[in-house]
Amino acid sequence: MASKHPYTSGSAGLNQAVAHLRRTFPAQVTADTLKKLGIAPNNETYVLNTLRFIGVLDAEGKKSAAAASVFNKHDDSEFQVAFSKLVQTAYADLFSLHGDSAWALPTDKLISFFRNTDHTSAIVGQRQATAFQALAVLGGKIDASSRPAASKAKKGDSLAPKAVKSKATSKISAPLATTTPPPANESVSSKSENTSSGMALTVRVEINLPAGGDQVTYDRIFKSIRENLLNGNAV
Repeated sequence: MASKHPYTSGSAGLNQAVAHLRRTFPAQVTADTLKKLGIAPNNETYVLNTLRFIGVLDAEGKKSAAAASVFNKHDDSEFQVAFSKLVQTAYADLFSLHGDSAWALPTDKLISFFRNTDHTSAIVGQRQATAFQALAVLGGKIDASSRPAASKAKKGDSLAPKAVKSKATSKISAPLATTTPPPANESVSSKSENTSSGMALTVRVEINLPAGGDQVTYDRIFKSIRENLLNGNAV
C-alpha cells in the first residue's frame, strides 16, 4: 500500500473514539475535537491516522461516504459486520496473504508482517499490531480478553555461576541483664588450623556470653580466645 499501516500505543483511545462516533458524528473530526472530548490525550494524531486509514474519515477529517452507513447502524452485530469490512478493505495486503485467518494471527506474526512491509522498528511494528488487533475487536472478530500476545524474549539457558565468598564469622550475644552469676566454664566451638598440605580451614566461631557476666568475666573469655585460638597457643 502507498501509506504505512497506522499504529497506536494502546486501544483505549481508539475504542473511545469509535464509541463516540457511533453516538454522534461531528461534521469534522480533528485533533482539537478529540481534545475537547477528552479522547486519547496526547495521542490524538494516532487515532485520527487509524480512522483515516480504514476510511472512516477523509483527508479533511470529515465522515466518508463509506462510513456513513456503517456508523448509522444501531445494532452492535450489524455494526461489527460493516466495520470489519472497512478494516479488511484497508488491510487488503494482509488479508490477501493470510485470508480470514489474519484476524486471529499471533502478535509475533503480525509484527513480522508490518515490519517487513513498512520497514519499521520493533516498537512501531508492535504498535501496528496493537492497532490492528484493536480494530479486530471493534469488528467483533476476536475477543478482547483472548487477544493474542507477543511472546517474551527468552533468557539464556545457562547463567554464569555466582562467586561465593567464604569467610569466618562470629556471633556474639551479650544481654544487658546482670543478676545471674556467670557459669564456671567458657567454651569455644572450634578453631582454625593449617594442615600439613597447606589447605586452610575456615570455621565459624560462636560465642555465647553469660547473661549475668561482669566486665571481668568478659575480659577472661576474650583473653582465653586470643591466647588459645587466635594466637595458636593451645596445648
